Amino acid sequence: MATIAVASSSSGLLFNKSKETSPRNGASLFHYNGLKAVEAKQFEAKGSISTSVRSKTIKAMGGPAVSAPKRETDPKKRVVITGMGLVSVFGSDIDIFYDKLLDGVSGITPIDRFDASEYSVRFAGQIRDFSSTGYIDGKNDRRLDDCWRYCLVAGKRALDDASLSKPVLDTMDKTRIGVLVGSGMGGITAFSSGVEALVQKGYKKITPFFIPYSITNMGSALLAIDTGLMGPNYSISTACATANYCFFSAANHIRRGDADIMVAGGTEAAVTPTGVGGFIACRALSQRNADPQKASRPWDKNRDGFVIGEGAGVLVMESLEHALKRGANIIAEYLGGAVTCDAHHMTDPRADGLGVSTCIAMSLEDAGVSPEEVNYINAHATSTLAGDLAEVNAIKKVFKDTSEIKMNGTKSMTGHGLGAAGGLEAIATIKAINTGWLHPTLNQNDLEGDVTIDTVPNVKKRHQVNVAISNSFGFGGHNSVVVFAPYNP
Repeated sequence: MATIAVASSSSGLLFNKSKETSPRNGASLFHYNGLKAVEAKQFEAKGSISTSVRSKTIKAMGGPAVSAPKRETDPKKRVVITGMGLVSVFGSDIDIFYDKLLDGVSGITPIDRFDASEYSVRFAGQIRDFSSTGYIDGKNDRRLDDCWRYCLVAGKRALDDASLSKPVLDTMDKTRIGVLVGSGMGGITAFSSGVEALVQKGYKKITPFFIPYSITNMGSALLAIDTGLMGPNYSISTACATANYCFFSAANHIRRGDADIMVAGGTEAAVTPTGVGGFIACRALSQRNADPQKASRPWDKNRDGFVIGEGAGVLVMESLEHALKRGANIIAEYLGGAVTCDAHHMTDPRADGLGVSTCIAMSLEDAGVSPEEVNYINAHATSTLAGDLAEVNAIKKVFKDTSEIKMNGTKSMTGHGLGAAGGLEAIATIKAINTGWLHPTLNQNDLEGDVTIDTVPNVKKRHQVNVAISNSFGFGGHNSVVVFAPYNP
């Protein structure tokens, strides 16, 4: 264990430019103005880290080296993926979704869902031509917030993909099947409309669906109501880390014997006046209005913020024993995961990457995987000045030799799906495992010098994935990493 002292933030959201250097080891921490790095020094550390800066002291794991245990062999505790479903800027068909990614197609377009002409950011990864036909009845479809519509379609498509249609589910013990689909922001349109009705017309004009369709647990609840699934059911909301938190918790329910199957993932529909306006206020978004498709550029020196996106990504996670017993098609294996907190700042990552490197190391330990076995990383890579390099620094702490690792950024084409991002990226990771092809990271024109890992720039690459990790990090310092691999009996 290492003792780390970090500077406490001011009561406001943003740091002012400052610099403090440890008298003990000469290391300097990044400080940020909003999400933009103002000043940076190389952080050097070996094994444990001890950095003295005034204010509170936090103890955390400093050494990324982990003595990996053997992988799980008990079929009751091995967790496999038997179905996938999504809603994305490229539609709801998984093969089309991944083909678009492989072809380097950008889904970033001007916003036309509402009048954004006066906004400083006027583009997004906006879903168009969405259809819920066959998945949601017309009456409910008209009432639902898009967040829950995306959830229901992605969730039911995942169940269909797992050969768990309603007639099949009706023959199974539904108390052994749970749902854990989270959202970072929930029904933001339902909430905004309710507040607008209150302000303009008074409380009597608030719809009775205002509260139910606003709260973040409703995706899991509605999916269970529609399918009759009675197992563990709740929602996790950890901003952009949400979906991975859900995968991690869902897998642990299976490992503990609480459930045989968990339907897990994330959903989000925040391309709204409130959502876009709120992230503009945080100074988090790219303002490349003249060329939206080149706006999301992870690790590129000219990046200026992330592009807001939306959608849903859901996996059917199942114990190997149960999957084999019912003759399920096994797509991949979930080996493990981890969650940690930076305990640092509301929007900025720790510059030393300790929270992230600890999370990666813990996920590998949980998975029974050594760092040398990992050869693909689907990175969080949002295209912010601070976040991209902090993630790379953390990766380098865990993986001392990155020569065999390839790393890409799905958000360069889809935008940042917030609570849904980890779900969409888990599907991209699993498709990489299945196809042997990695999608490119778009807009890699002038790579940061510190990024010495192959980012699959601009053109897809053939790559046989041995073990993959998928990273997701959220406002509040929430870190989550999940580990996937090809299924080997």
